[in-house]
Amino acid sequence: MIIRKKEHWFKMLFIWHGSVLPRLLPRLSLLFLLSLAVVYLHGTIFSFKVPLNTTPLTLFGFVLALFLGFRNNASYERFWEGRKLWGALLNITRSLTRQALTLLNPKADEGTVLEFVHLLTAYTYALKHQLRGTDPQDDLKSRLGKQDLEQLAQAQYKYIIITKFLAAWVERAKAANQIDSIQQARFDENIDKLEDVAGGCERIMSTPIPYSYSVLLHRTIYIYCFLLPFGLVDTLGWFTPFIVVFIAYTFVAFEAIADEIEEPFGVETNDLALSSMCEMIEQTNLELAGMPAGQSRKNHSKKQID
Repeated sequence: MIIRKKEHWFKMLFIWHGSVLPRLLPRLSLLFLLSLAVVYLHGTIFSFKVPLNTTPLTLFGFVLALFLGFRNNASYERFWEGRKLWGALLNITRSLTRQALTLLNPKADEGTVLEFVHLLTAYTYALKHQLRGTDPQDDLKSRLGKQDLEQLAQAQYKYIIITKFLAAWVERAKAANQIDSIQQARFDENIDKLEDVAGGCERIMSTPIPYSYSVLLHRTIYIYCFLLPFGLVDTLGWFTPFIVVFIAYTFVAFEAIADEIEEPFGVETNDLALSSMCEMIEQTNLELAGMPAGQSRKNHSKKQID
């Protein structure tokens, strides 16, 4: 995801990286060539004059814009819900780290809390890779012990197994009298919230906008754009290709943006910056634990609560 400070209005006219224009150039070029052909042939096909004017195109364009606005609102709602879920994940991990630091018996080993922090960090990375369909092995290797990695090796939903590791850590703390039953329940409540976040992300991933709706809107946009030259040629003449491309850019770009943010957990330019969020979660939790940012699991031996 690209996060920029507000650019000067003139510079924004020429921004390339982060816009959908590079993807649209072949389609817009095709429309431009079609418009040139329509102007050259004066809006005729095999000596048949296409009887179109601006009136039906104006009415139809207005209705199309309304449906396209609804499509973009639906996509942005999914994008924003994904962002809120990951914001909640940051808050939950901070709360769990604080609880591990303040609720445990002061005599608890520092490595015990650090183990818990690494499990939380591993959870966020495992969730990120699950949502993106990528391999989490490298990120988990530096944050989990060998035994945990072996248990995760064949798991399909690794982040769910990591919640079991977190619950087992809390259970060991309770068995060692480091926390009482009430404190254990508070830990469990926040671990449940981690699963709620994962469930929300899974809901977004597994419930796309209905495909038939997307196909209908896609077809309608391109049919409208291909009819535009025939409706404008008698009024605009050789200006027709430029006006057609400008109008088509507006409609097609909105559709492309909606398609891009509909799945907010991907790796496209305008998708959520999950890698940066994972790094921020790790950094803040390590700082809470009094450890240097970026401290890997390999630099500390895994210590169990006795």
